[in-house]
Amino acid sequence: MARDPGGALWWSSALARRLSTAAAEGREGSLSAAWATGRVAAPPKQLYRRLSALGGQPKGAVARAMNKWLREGNTVRAADVMKFVKELRKYRRFGHALELMEWMDTRGMNMSHSNYAVRLDLICRVEGIQSADKYFASFPEPAKNLLTHGSLLNCYCTEKMEEEASAFFDKMKEQKLVSNSLPYNNMMSLYMRVGKPEKVPFLMEEMAERKIPPNDFTYSILMNSYAALNDFEAVERTFKEIERSGGDKAKWSIYSNLASLYISAGLADKAEGALKKVEENMDRGDRQCFHFLITLYAGLGKLEEVNRIWATLKSTFPLTLNMSYLTMLQSLSRLDQLDALERCFHEWESGCVAYDIRLANILFCAYLRRDKVAEAEALRKKVAGRGSEPDFRTFEMFIDYYINKQDMARALEYMQEAMSKAEKTRVWKPSKSKVDAFSKYFEEEDDAAAAEEFQQWLKKLEAE
Repeated sequence: MARDPGGALWWSSALARRLSTAAAEGREGSLSAAWATGRVAAPPKQLYRRLSALGGQPKGAVARAMNKWLREGNTVRAADVMKFVKELRKYRRFGHALELMEWMDTRGMNMSHSNYAVRLDLICRVEGIQSADKYFASFPEPAKNLLTHGSLLNCYCTEKMEEEASAFFDKMKEQKLVSNSLPYNNMMSLYMRVGKPEKVPFLMEEMAERKIPPNDFTYSILMNSYAALNDFEAVERTFKEIERSGGDKAKWSIYSNLASLYISAGLADKAEGALKKVEENMDRGDRQCFHFLITLYAGLGKLEEVNRIWATLKSTFPLTLNMSYLTMLQSLSRLDQLDALERCFHEWESGCVAYDIRLANILFCAYLRRDKVAEAEALRKKVAGRGSEPDFRTFEMFIDYYINKQDMARALEYMQEAMSKAEKTRVWKPSKSKVDAFSKYFEEEDDAAAAEEFQQWLKKLEAE
């Protein structure tokens, strides 16, 4: 019986998004008006802070912020804009990253081939695979290169489109556009996602035949595939092969992956041994190492170790980022430590610069899970008072809670809020189970008018 292949890949999501985002030079002439005022330009960091503070604001907010920056007499280079895009992608602000690239177009900034690849990935995430296909088809021939082919392959794999991905991968090989491990990594990840881990070792063999060296992520997926097949002898054999190969292949990320596999298998002692190796090999200047350690120790149920790593992280870096707090809050939630969760949240909230709704969502979830609805509603008001607003994850938690409690009137209030926001952004639709629950409610209440209004909302969300 194969294990759930998806769970074994959770730790490596950041590594899977390694697309090159080389900076491009912009046409300074298009920005010459900004220099005309004679004012001293503010540094790019100030502009990024403004973009970061936009939070979950709908489309249009990024363009307004960029145009306001120029009207103030500042300038911005294409290279800086692409750095902002990279940061926004890193924090999964895909809509804002895409809008930033669209803004570059309006300013006549040149697009490098790597920028085409990044934009293709963002279009797939924000608008869907059909839009990504159309965008790829519009490329000039020189832009249909290894980078952009690789980006579209990644889109197919992310969308679990096995047939399309396989055919496109074969086409890439025919055109000699497979020269490194990245396309193989994408295909391996796809097979893990669709529950076919047995196909991964064959791809590894093909790489060896084509003399394409694997990287640390390749080895990690291979180990995950063996774990999904309950073959831990092969997992450990692969790991020993990595260690024997020497060099820098036995990185902290490899030990981290090994630990996650042991945790999933319930092999606590081996997991702890692997985590000690993570600490021995980690880059202490990389927050991500600390994040993985916190998450993995939480997976082992080791609250003391979670607190130890958290304290080390905070003493190592002068500033504790939202992402670090997010990791810690998720871990405390997993450990069912509500008091500690509230303390950590209030610590973050008291000093945060940009209010991140994702952190509040963790506390919403913890409250609703314990039927502390009054606390959850109070937090909702507090969040609004800080100038933030719920995202669709927030709405879904409250909708599901009230549906489960058979308080359909309250659930409907949150559903209407969600649909009103979705009408503007077109990035969310209610699940079939939610639609069915409300349809049943309207039928039981014999409320044809409400049912018709609800259907009209759904049609608006379906409209192109």
